[in-house]
Amino acid sequence: MTNIKIDNVPFTVDDNITILEACRKNKIDVPTLCFLKGINENASCRVCLVEVTGARNLLTSCSTKVTEGMEIFTENERVSKARKKSVELLLSNHDKDCDNCLRNGNCKLQELIKRFNIDEKKFKKKEENKKIDDSSVYLVRDRNKCVLCNRCVSVCKEIQDIAVIGKNKRGIDTHIGCAFEKDLKDSPCIACGQCTLVCPTGALTEKDDTDKVRELLNDKSLHVVAMTAPSVRVTLGEEFLNPVGTNVKGKMVSALRSLGFGKVFDVNFGADLTIMEEVNELINRVKENKNLPMFTSCSPGWIKYIETYHSDMLDHLSSCKSPQQMQGAIIKTYYAMKNNIDPKNIRVVSVMPCIAKKFERSRKYQQASGYDDVDVVITTRELARMIKKEKIDFNNLSDSEFDNPLKNGASVIFGSSGGVMEAALRTFVETVTNEELKSLDFKEVRGINGVKEASYMVNGMNVKVAVVSGIKNAMEMLKKVKNKEVDYHFIEFMTCPGGCINGGGQPLIDFTKYSFDDVKKLRTECLLNEDSSLENRRAHKNPDIIEAYKEYLGNPGSHKAEEILHTKYEKRNKYN
Repeated sequence: MTNIKIDNVPFTVDDNITILEACRKNKIDVPTLCFLKGINENASCRVCLVEVTGARNLLTSCSTKVTEGMEIFTENERVSKARKKSVELLLSNHDKDCDNCLRNGNCKLQELIKRFNIDEKKFKKKEENKKIDDSSVYLVRDRNKCVLCNRCVSVCKEIQDIAVIGKNKRGIDTHIGCAFEKDLKDSPCIACGQCTLVCPTGALTEKDDTDKVRELLNDKSLHVVAMTAPSVRVTLGEEFLNPVGTNVKGKMVSALRSLGFGKVFDVNFGADLTIMEEVNELINRVKENKNLPMFTSCSPGWIKYIETYHSDMLDHLSSCKSPQQMQGAIIKTYYAMKNNIDPKNIRVVSVMPCIAKKFERSRKYQQASGYDDVDVVITTRELARMIKKEKIDFNNLSDSEFDNPLKNGASVIFGSSGGVMEAALRTFVETVTNEELKSLDFKEVRGINGVKEASYMVNGMNVKVAVVSGIKNAMEMLKKVKNKEVDYHFIEFMTCPGGCINGGGQPLIDFTKYSFDDVKKLRTECLLNEDSSLENRRAHKNPDIIEAYKEYLGNPGSHKAEEILHTKYEKRNKYN
């Protein structure tokens, strides 16, 4: 332990921690902008400056370790002036059109401007605007709002190990960009959107499609339906100041109805369809001992990654569409048939935790009805903006239920890492053994660890599985599979660390209060709580699923199921 003083108050703190950590552990507020613990600690923004007795210059608290007897001052005239100057320098080169920015009201730079009482009028708007890259269908990169904090670069390299963006040029011309100044659509970006979660300003945002949704809702000739991913119910509330890990499913459904959607469906149904088809596929592969281990195909960023970087392993992918695409396909076929609606008049709006879903909806082989399975994808953040713009009092809405017949779902745990595997195991074991499980909890595959392994004896066979989240971990796992260092039967891969609850379209995290791990744990726990409360927790016991196969699909793996619920993959070049 180390004895220090902060603002003349004595504290005893752990050895080998930074001044910033010591302050935060003792609830002393030191402002930061570029800092992300364990990810980006380069002390580039100079906003966290403090004064230390005996030091000639002010020190960055995020990179300076505490020492015995250190006297630290976090708030005095010298420190305040220096911090204010750092923010002013950032602001002098920043697009200050806050009213038209997606991050207005939730911007770290805006927060610092208010904290230091900076007069924005002193800084004239730049005459020359830098190029805005909106070439992709999922992401917008606006250099005019970039403060060169390096957060996006660090998360892309250190967390995902893709490193598709970095600092280009030097000095005053330094900027964040792709190699060779390529546009995002022509780069090997996998659309994970983790960069949007860490960007402190509006320099990196999801491509906003809320205007498209409003146009659809205003067209009374169309039957417009909404569907929401399992994880959205446990994150949307954060946009309305609910604690992290609050389930707002009922209010979410009511809000979507208030926005004007004709029907609101639960993508849990699509997740259950995925399990039915995926388990059937796995059983056949195990029998034939072919293309094992089988890889899950739910996560579109993971699919784009393997198509781009490991196309020699595409045979290992399940041919199942993702729950989003299955649900869209079944709405425009089975649901359309049951309700005598021409699919050309149906529009499906999907609410997802993920910006890669915007890319996925436009992939090839996603038109089961002859029309796009899904018409528009919006993120959790976009839905929140629509609710706020319509001045819907979200927290005071009454709870509503999802619509039939695509209402029931046993796979709410799809939203967290390990959820796909656990849902699949419940159906796989009972299908193979023809016996009911005594416990439906496969706890070995739960949790936020990047890699989880387990094995289960099923009818005398030792079934080996693994769960991987985060592309950096996926990269290591694929190497092991290629080198035959592992002999799994089934591997769940998720693009984002922790799974969909940490997707690139989820509410932004206040990193002064929470870490990535804190948020992942709270959101995951909320999904597990809902799962444990469900009357039915198995896809093959879902009455709506049973009815859909009986009335329309036939059996899992049938010709009709293959046409509607399965897809193909393609090799992608890293640079177009």
